[in-house]
Amino acid sequence: MTATHDAVTAAERCTPEFRRDPHAVYAQLRETAPVCPMRPPHGNETYLITRYEHARAALSDPRLSKDMYGAMDAYRRIFGDSSVALDDNMLNSDAPKHTRLRRLVNSAFTPRRVQALGPRIEDIAGTLLDACPAREPFDLLPAFAFPLPIIVLCDLLGVPPQDRSHMQQLSTTVAQTGFSEETKRAQQKAEEDLHAYFTDLIAAKRDRPADDLLSALTAVRDNDGGLSENELVSTAFLLMFAGHKTTAYLIGNAVHHLLSHPAQLRAVRENPELIRPAVEELVRYDGSVESATFRYATEDVEYGGTRIPKGALVQIALSSANRDPLKFDAPDELDVMRPGNAQDAHLGFGHGSHYCLGAPLARLEAQLALTGLFDRFPRMTLADPAGEPRWLQVPFPAFRGLAELPVVLDPAK
Repeated sequence: MTATHDAVTAAERCTPEFRRDPHAVYAQLRETAPVCPMRPPHGNETYLITRYEHARAALSDPRLSKDMYGAMDAYRRIFGDSSVALDDNMLNSDAPKHTRLRRLVNSAFTPRRVQALGPRIEDIAGTLLDACPAREPFDLLPAFAFPLPIIVLCDLLGVPPQDRSHMQQLSTTVAQTGFSEETKRAQQKAEEDLHAYFTDLIAAKRDRPADDLLSALTAVRDNDGGLSENELVSTAFLLMFAGHKTTAYLIGNAVHHLLSHPAQLRAVRENPELIRPAVEELVRYDGSVESATFRYATEDVEYGGTRIPKGALVQIALSSANRDPLKFDAPDELDVMRPGNAQDAHLGFGHGSHYCLGAPLARLEAQLALTGLFDRFPRMTLADPAGEPRWLQVPFPAFRGLAELPVVLDPAK
């Protein structure tokens, strides 16, 4: 694909070549079309922002709205009607509604609650690794990277153990990216099932509250009252959906890149305190969220000399912004000791008022998952170190993750 100021089709962003190495394409776009018009399959006029400076500004620009009700026709063309009931949450709203919802959820989803999960995350990781074969190749994604965050989220929300495999199945179906009628029907059914499930679970928590986040959310109040019934259901869905695949793919990407960069892995293993900046660098280098969720222009706006007309959708390529050489030295190199590897340097968790609410939990899960994995299996290797990794083939880049991650935990000497 040659980056020009002509519109980029979604298909060009989803070829096997692009999925294998989107960073080369983004590098071209940053130089030749940093704010690039697109022709996505849903038919809505869309612009792609790729430079760090523009991306950071756009993420907190009040002229770029997150309120789906202001662009309902475009929303329905992309997601259909069934998602509306599950999307009445802070991710899809602007101030003052966003401010109110975020304040209420923050009051229940506290740093203390997140940090208290540490021992439980370590236990879950250990139990999952107990069930993995040590000497033969297997796929680490379904055995470890995917079940770990779904179990953590179910514990956090208070989903009963017998329902957790069902939750994983529904969450995976909703997260499918595609525009085929078959995909839309499957997503609609899963969304309806999730709405019904969380409605019943919230009613149960209200009658019999427990020490979990969903019980806390049903009870939380401020001067404006509490969360409405639909806001509660939608918030539970958001926490489950947003925290599952993103963390799973982050763990998978991180393991793959550390195994592919043995000097970086050795540095982390020799100095355990590096795990925190290492996770920040891994999020910057190849995080699991390639593009931020949709925004739309409430008026004509201009970035990088390109006019984005009122009503157009805006996609912000976080993966591209995090490899911008105007912000990061040698951005295509993985460096766990990168100077200034602070949490607010990269845009992997967003920026501004919509900064990822679950970022502290995702960081903790990634840190403990990697530590537990490499402490227990220091000789772990990719099953085929010389082979090409197989990345997700999706019709619209939202997640950045591996389709599989074959490894050997303890290869024979």
